[in-house]
Amino acid sequence: MKGSGEVHIEGEVQRVTFESKDSGFRVVKLAVEGQSERLAVVGTFPAVAVGVRVRVRGTMVTDKKHGVQLKAESVTELLPSTLDGVERYLASGVVPGIGEKLAKRIVSVFMLETLRVLDEEPHRLAEVEGLGRKRAVAVAKAWTAQKAQRDVMIFLQARGASASLAIRVWKRYGAAAVDVVSRNPYLLSFDVSGVGFKTADRLAASLGIARDSPERLKAALFQALHDATEAGHVYTPAEELVGRAGGLLEVDVAALGMHARLLESSHALGAGGHVVTETIAGERLVYEGRMYLAEVRLARRATELAGARAQPLRGVENAIAIFERNVGVTLAPEQREAVAQAARSALLVITGGPGVGKTTIVRAILSMFDTAEVGVRLAAPTGRAAKRMSEATGREATTIHRLLEFEPKHATFKRDAKRPVVAGAIIVDEASMVDVNLADALLQAIEPGTRLIFVGDVDQLPSVGPGAVLRDILASNRIPFVRLHQIFRQAKASLIVTNAHRIHAGEPPLAPEAGTPSDFFIIERRDPEAATRTIVELVQSRIPQRFGMDPVRDIQVLTPMHRGVAGSRALNEALQQALNPTGESLTRGGRVFRRGDKVMQLKNDYDRGVFNGDVGIVRRVEPEEGTLFVGYDTVSQDSAFAPEREVAYDSATLDELTVAYAQSVHKSQGSEYPAVVIPVLTSHFVMLSRNLLYTAVTRGKRLVVLVCDPRAVKLALSLDRKDERRSRLRARIAEGIS
Repeated sequence: MKGSGEVHIEGEVQRVTFESKDSGFRVVKLAVEGQSERLAVVGTFPAVAVGVRVRVRGTMVTDKKHGVQLKAESVTELLPSTLDGVERYLASGVVPGIGEKLAKRIVSVFMLETLRVLDEEPHRLAEVEGLGRKRAVAVAKAWTAQKAQRDVMIFLQARGASASLAIRVWKRYGAAAVDVVSRNPYLLSFDVSGVGFKTADRLAASLGIARDSPERLKAALFQALHDATEAGHVYTPAEELVGRAGGLLEVDVAALGMHARLLESSHALGAGGHVVTETIAGERLVYEGRMYLAEVRLARRATELAGARAQPLRGVENAIAIFERNVGVTLAPEQREAVAQAARSALLVITGGPGVGKTTIVRAILSMFDTAEVGVRLAAPTGRAAKRMSEATGREATTIHRLLEFEPKHATFKRDAKRPVVAGAIIVDEASMVDVNLADALLQAIEPGTRLIFVGDVDQLPSVGPGAVLRDILASNRIPFVRLHQIFRQAKASLIVTNAHRIHAGEPPLAPEAGTPSDFFIIERRDPEAATRTIVELVQSRIPQRFGMDPVRDIQVLTPMHRGVAGSRALNEALQQALNPTGESLTRGGRVFRRGDKVMQLKNDYDRGVFNGDVGIVRRVEPEEGTLFVGYDTVSQDSAFAPEREVAYDSATLDELTVAYAQSVHKSQGSEYPAVVIPVLTSHFVMLSRNLLYTAVTRGKRLVVLVCDPRAVKLALSLDRKDERRSRLRARIAEGIS
């Protein structure tokens, strides 16, 4: 499809060839003065009716199949000005309940005043013969509803918003959109998918908000704080926050500093809420209000549980002996200590790396609780982790969201302090993935007498969400914990396990001897382009042929970065070209999605039940409608056993999706894959660290392949940075907040 420069064309809509009300994608035929043939207008824009005049801004393109088209950037409705045009407009279906005959009768009464009467005096519809009062009221309501949407679209597009953005704003705010945007356009960067500060700022400028206005400065400060929270921090130092806001505003930091006092206000701003500041050791710390409350509540509740006296369980040694006899194992001393701690603690953390028997301990604890007739609930942060927990224990496990009965409409949990979870004990696996907000919600829903046991690997990367809860709890030295070190004999046979522990200790991973069967391989590549070619070859042919794995379902590329030659974006393009180069597709923001592609959800969408990090396959693509359908294995949903379900993505939600043959190591947390391929190159130096490499390696279940520059591996091993998260949870627990 080839295009030319931008054009502006006016014409009358003659026919609506196609439209998808969900995605907003439409094809209409336009009669343009001076042109004998109707012009096809395609794109995502508000509904337009036959007979109405429109002004279209866009680009002329030549489609191989459909010929010359006008690809619309915006379509602005110009109401019809002739009796024939008004009649055809009303009869087009723009207002439910008005057909050809009724349209003719209405126009015959009000003539060229028809549209004004509908706008300003809809009660006068009762003057139309045969309409009736009840039907007149229904028609008036329908007209008002469509007019509200039209007005929103016109308002936004007149101020430079694209049609797709206007549709997303309408879906978020409805008829209140004009009022919301007029009062505070910066709300869009918090509330509307795909809108950042820059987009909201351009809209604000079109509304006359001055560059030095307090509203703009405050919005930048809130945006910078929100961005820091999204990056994993619970608070941000005020000085840094002001500097980040200055970058958004493109103004001198010193000029902005005088406005930092605005952060003291509790003025609500979308998802950001109010702010709270603390001064610790002379440094001013700034929190989003909700994050401050979550951290304080979490610290207080963790301290209460740690100090609570759990009802001691009797016969622990006998229960362990029964488990050992039934399973045919002998627990190591540290494993026995973990079971004994679970019998006497209200809150307990069990942590350790791969091969140290965490799953065996969970099964032993379950056996002990069964003997003592303690009812147990099992949970994990994601559906995938919940399914693995179910498979390992033979018990039902759910997501934490399901355990707490998440209510998506209001983004709240039904289970809380007033209505706690009913259980004698709750065991949470993959606890390193639990962020401050989720941990707070969980601990508030623990009733007195219920035991809570966190199981996880504290040396992995912290949660995607804010905070590093498991790490902070252990570092506080006030919460009972057991750290497992002993690697068991069967696990020692795995080079994945051996190398994971070597990496954790800062030692280089071992390569297998030539010709020796192994589950861990190292391929040296120093050049990023050469590394990319090798990765594509491994995924496309070498691993499938040697190990019988499916290149899409079984193999996952994990990379430290998004950008660069060997970052996830470039690798996804190369892998997509190799694995799925043709077929029906949709393009969005330079990204191409094809039927059969592996894709990932980038943010929580509670309404549709898909969450940040969920991976699925594109099952259907409908290019004409601008819609695709992703099949998600329900291991990524609430139930671990239901069949795959399809989720639709249209122009308003496609920004939430990305191709996922390659993904960042951070996004892989809590997941396991049959095989992982990991590039580690000097071009990744900004992100390299020991625990990032450790996390990547421990994602592989049957096979790990490092495609690496030895210098980069050495650099990663030398950097023991823990993906530092700004949080005072550890200090609050250590100080004994109660």
